[in-house]
Amino acid sequence: MFETFHYLNTLPLFPHAFALAVAYILAFPIGWEREQEERSAGLRTFPLVALASCGFVQGAERLMTDNPEALARIVEGLITGVGFIGGGAILQGKNSVRGTATAASIWSTGAIGVSVGLESYDVAIIISVLTLLTLRLMLPLKKEQKED
Repeated sequence: MFETFHYLNTLPLFPHAFALAVAYILAFPIGWEREQEERSAGLRTFPLVALASCGFVQGAERLMTDNPEALARIVEGLITGVGFIGGGAILQGKNSVRGTATAASIWSTGAIGVSVGLESYDVAIIISVLTLLTLRLMLPLKKEQKED
């Protein structure tokens, strides 16, 4: 029993909790923006994608210490898996395709989670800010195109 308590006491809970919280917080504004635009994915989806992506990287941290190929396989799987989730947001009609910005945003949110999981907080912040700015600042341009 003492060994179990000692093991639990040595777990890096704070660093992992901090990273997971940062991934969640950086994805939240993107989810909020998509929710305000009444898109298929929103306030729940985006933070969860970032949280899960970060969690997969952090959860495998011990396995990847001496094996960069393992890290590459995990990131590759996340890129594919998050892309698959984003693909579900794309709807094709007779004369239009909708949801590509939401799909790209989901993918971007996965990159936020991976970046935080790898402790590249600067990259995660930049991805978050640029994704949000793109969604907000480019929206008026898109609406103008639709009206023509």
